[in-house]
Amino acid sequence: MLLLFVLLLPEVLLGVSGKQVRYAGGTIAEIAQNAVGVLDLSDQAAVFTTKNGKAKVSMPYAAIHSLEYGQKAGRHVAAAVIISPLFLFSKKRKHFLTIEFTDADSKKQGAVFELSKGIVSRTLGTLETRTGKQIVYESDEARRYAEKH
Repeated sequence: MLLLFVLLLPEVLLGVSGKQVRYAGGTIAEIAQNAVGVLDLSDQAAVFTTKNGKAKVSMPYAAIHSLEYGQKAGRHVAAAVIISPLFLFSKKRKHFLTIEFTDADSKKQGAVFELSKGIVSRTLGTLETRTGKQIVYESDEARRYAEKH
């Protein structure tokens, strides 16, 4: 029973991994909050597609107004209670990218994505290059992390 509970913990609590991205929230009605998928940065737009492929949003690079990156540190409380008290001493950093853009209907939109740690630097660098916009970092610590990884 305990193993089943661990396997069914929502991805929201555990974060994203690999090349996954989670839509943490924003003004995009087509995407459900906390939907997990991928952020494709090839071609002429940043395109978020949900894991099941049912929802997709395209953010043309020319329509992106601003980019912001920040981190939130939290404890592995859910895992700690179930697996080991040693998890209480580990921190889980979540990496958030906020994109403000104008959609095809000329409406301003905002989207906050949680990035897996392995794609932070590459994603930020690609977006800066393709949009011509500088990333705004919420803190010096966030800037150092992004530059280091």
